[in-house]
Order: sequence, then structure tokens, then C-alpha cells
Amino acid sequence: MYQSHAERRRRLMLQMGEGIAILPTAPEVVRNADSHYPYRADSHFLYLTGFAEPEAVLVLDAAQGRSILFCREKNIEREVWEGFRFGPDGAREAFGFDEAHPLAELDLRLPDLLSGQKALWWNVGRDAAFDVRVNGWLESVRQRYRSGEQPPALYHDLRWPLDEMRMVKDAGERATLRRAGQVSAQGHIQAMRSTRPGMMEYQVEAEILHTFIRHGARYPAYESIVAGGANACTLHYAANNARLNDGELLLIDAGCELNGYAGDITRTIPVNGKFSAAQRDVYEIVLAAELAGIAAVKPDALWNAPGDAALKVLVQGMLDLQLLTGTVDGVIESGAFRQFYMHGIGHMIGLDVHDVGQRKLGGQWRSYQPGMCTTIEPGLYIRPADNVPVALHNIGIRIEDDVLVTEDGREVYTADVPKEIDEIEILMQGV
Repeated sequence: MYQSHAERRRRLMLQMGEGIAILPTAPEVVRNADSHYPYRADSHFLYLTGFAEPEAVLVLDAAQGRSILFCREKNIEREVWEGFRFGPDGAREAFGFDEAHPLAELDLRLPDLLSGQKALWWNVGRDAAFDVRVNGWLESVRQRYRSGEQPPALYHDLRWPLDEMRMVKDAGERATLRRAGQVSAQGHIQAMRSTRPGMMEYQVEAEILHTFIRHGARYPAYESIVAGGANACTLHYAANNARLNDGELLLIDAGCELNGYAGDITRTIPVNGKFSAAQRDVYEIVLAAELAGIAAVKPDALWNAPGDAALKVLVQGMLDLQLLTGTVDGVIESGAFRQFYMHGIGHMIGLDVHDVGQRKLGGQWRSYQPGMCTTIEPGLYIRPADNVPVALHNIGIRIEDDVLVTEDGREVYTADVPKEIDEIEILMQGV
């Protein structure tokens, strides 16, 4: 069942070449009193193990090619209160580790595992408390110098090889991301069907979350943005507590998390189901920019190509709307466009909604490769200002899809949600 995770561990150890890697999962976090936030395993840990329980540490011994899990022991009494635990034996069998031991034995066993290793890999500086524990294990080995034992002499940040590995999704990841995109799309479709003037933003959010859960995605991948009217001009608006007014737009940025993988979709719709003339003009510009950005995603294209393509369309639109004056190249060079478009074209997506991986290598843009996943999400956010026609005040529009780079081009796997004006209006009006 978890063969892909075992293969990732094998690939990582081959890249390490030598030494030992130590990777803890995320800690549980108290919300208030004795109540915790819903638990989510560390993404790197989940990528290598598939093991979603808290209080666990993965150790990889590259020299011997073995994987070792430390986790909570079976405890029938605690399971009555908190639910099933695999325990070391169950985890070893279910997830394919070479060894598994109780977490309580971690401090006892780690010095022996570190002794004689040439290098140590861990998330240096990520968790100060865990760094203290690592230093304690290293010091325990140093104190054995009279016996000829030595700790690793080289230290490496484990995030670098893992970030690179996670950039290209394997077949199982692609299937999960497609499903996360489909479920996220259903949430947006339900929002379009249900939105009416007079509703509260949180009522639309409830329709989205209800749809996610109905399709097996218990949690959103991030805090949903449901922003009506002027709220859509706040990029990370999250209050979701305003009333939706007739004649305004509603920007919805929401995606589910499914089996750890994120969906991320944005659509902007008319609250009353019909775009005004001014809203149409702005919307068509943003849609054309998104389509231009998507068309630029393909194997061997540079990472900045979609952003450059979309920006030219947006800037031409700003000139056509008389928001700015000059030429496309002049506006881009001056940066004047940032009054209305102040973010990048998108981000990688996977186990994290803003997924890991470097866009540049050696100071140069890297190229897209099959298996990479990115969002494309241009927008225009027109706040009232002296240079802004009144008809365009408080129009905020963003359109976002998730795109998988394929061998011969791209796959927009969130395309189930309508984004053409006529399609949106037909869906909202129930025609």
C-alpha cells in the first residue's frame, strides 16, 4: 500500500550517499485549554512515510539502506479515548519500515545510530527544541571518544534534497491532486449555485466546506477567502462576515485538502448572477491573462514565462480601461501596474498549498518539467483612487486554476469549474 513512500526513502538515501537523516513529524498544537488544533503531519515526513500519527521520528541510515521509525506504543487505554494507534510493530508492517521502535527509546538509541556516521542530515534550524535534542545526541557520542567513537563531522540541511524531490509528482501524487482539484471544483460550483444577494459571506463558505466534507475532504487546504464587493481588493481577506450586496462581485479562493494534498481554485462571480458592463470589461482582461499564463506552461519553458505572458495582457487591459497611461513596456518597466496587480502569477502546489521548491537555480530561472504542478492566478484589484473611474471602484477579480506539466504540454485539472462569463451566468441563474 505504501510502496511509493518506501521508494522515496530509497531515492533519498541514494542522494545522501552516506550518513544518517533524522526527520521528526509536526508536533501537536494546543488551541486553548486542553483542546488541540486538528492534527496535520509534517509534509516532508508524510511524503516519506505516509504515517499520519503525531509523536513520530523517521531515521534513515544511508550506509545500510535502512529506514527506522520511532512512534507511540500501542496503548489500549489511550485508544479508548483518542482512537487507534499502529504502534511500532503495526507501523513497521503497514508502512514498510525496516525497523520500528517506541518513541520512548529515541534518546537511548540515537547516539548509537549516530556513532561512526560520516554525515548528519536534518532540518537545521527548523525547530529549536529539536535542534537541542540533536546536539544532545551528538554530545553523547563525543563523550565516548576514549572508546574511539566519533559523531558525524558533516552537517547537511535535509530540506534541500526533499524540496527537489517533491517538485516532480509521481503517478500516485498526480492522481490525488486531480481528485483534490475535482472536489475543490465541486465546492466552487455549489457556491455559484447558492450565492444570492443578502447572504453572508460565511454562508457561502459553509456551502463550500459542506461540499468538501461530503466528498471525503475533511479540511480545507487553507483558510478560505470569500470576499464580496470591496473585500475582494484585500488579497488575503479572511473575515468572511460581510453581507453580499446586489450588483457586487464575490471573489472565492478556496481549495480542499485530500489525503494531505491541496487544491487551490479562485473564481469571481456576480452576486446577483449577472455581470455589469464594467465588471465584464475587467473580468475579460483577467480571464485573457489567465489563459495566456496557462498556455505558457509547458516542458522546458522557463518558470517566469507564464507570469510574463499574463502581465502583458493585464497591463494592456489597464491601458484600455484608462487606469494607466503609456506603453505596455513602459508600464512594466516603471512598475506602475502594481497599483492594481501586486502579486506573482502563482506557486507550486502539492502537499503544501504553497509547495516547496526553488524557482531559480544559480540565480537563473529553472524550467518546467513533466510532473511539476503550479497555480496560475492573475488578478486586478481596483481600489478607489483619483486615477480610477468611478464605475471601476472596488472591483476585485482573480481567476486561478491548478496546472500539471505533462510530457507534451499541460493539464488544467481544476477545469470543472466554469470561468467563461456566459457559463457562470447560466449556472448561477439555473438555466
